[in-house]
Amino acid sequence: MKQKPATLRDVSRAAGVSLITASRALSNPDIVSAKSREKVQQAVEATGYIPNMLAGGLKSKRSLTIAGVFPALAVTEFLPIMQALSSTLAREGYQLLLGETGYDPAREAAVLDTMISRQPDGIVVVGLVQTQRARDRLRRSGLPVVELWELSDRPVDMSVGFSHLKVGSTLGGYFLSKGWKHVGAVTGADPRARLRTDGFRTTYGGDVPIAVVQPPSNLERGRRALTELLEKSPKLEAVCCTSDMLANGVLTEARARGMRVPEDLAVCGFGNTDFSEYTVPSITTVHVDGSGMGRLAAQLIMDRCRGKVEEQSIIDVGFRLIERESTGAATSGRSS
Repeated sequence: MKQKPATLRDVSRAAGVSLITASRALSNPDIVSAKSREKVQQAVEATGYIPNMLAGGLKSKRSLTIAGVFPALAVTEFLPIMQALSSTLAREGYQLLLGETGYDPAREAAVLDTMISRQPDGIVVVGLVQTQRARDRLRRSGLPVVELWELSDRPVDMSVGFSHLKVGSTLGGYFLSKGWKHVGAVTGADPRARLRTDGFRTTYGGDVPIAVVQPPSNLERGRRALTELLEKSPKLEAVCCTSDMLANGVLTEARARGMRVPEDLAVCGFGNTDFSEYTVPSITTVHVDGSGMGRLAAQLIMDRCRGKVEEQSIIDVGFRLIERESTGAATSGRSS
């Protein structure tokens, strides 16, 4: 027979204190004597009691949960954001609830509806909210919202990120500076990856063949993309990839074909993921501070929960190009 969960009344009986004392010892311990607090804590351990956070939240108007909505949980570039969000919130007693949209606007709207119905204290969305219906729903909810990883001049509430178009433009300028005449691009099909590719092609100019990869990116798709590009451009000299994972796939396929990197084919990625510095050769990439964005988003949400109004609702965290061996950088040392 399944045992019923312990109640606060069970705790008060086990501790030998009143129900109200047991409640205060758990919800507002500073007003309860140390002796009573210790008895209640021992009773909690003995009974296995777990406080009903929803019931407590209804009284305090705080659920102590923050929703995090990600396009994909397994994407390497998003992991530092996830970890920083979780750890920063945990230090203040909040828990992170995760939702995954699969880059699908309809699924994103459904996930956001579910999250709003759970009454979290705030919502962090990786990427810009894709549909007007979802944006309107979030605004009506009155919850603090941070759109992360991308910038908008008209955010739902707050925006922390960088310009993907400028990332692509910077890479286009870099390829021009190298003097490569036959270049190609491997891009994910999601909107942010396409923006980076658009920026690259606009700045580089001319006819740039591309291979489009369905998200999430992986090594196998990067290998197939290089095969596609070589069929389109047999004289290919350099490839710009919209993720380090795709760049690693291109690098792997090039080596399997006996091509030297960077002598026969230069490769560039995006994201500065933890493996990119340690591949052979190491991958030239663009660094964005995912951990910093995660910490900042968590702080903005918690500040809003405390009633603090932010002076700046749109924060550009920028990015930087890291040149490594895959595009011909010196091999004398690793980047810090």
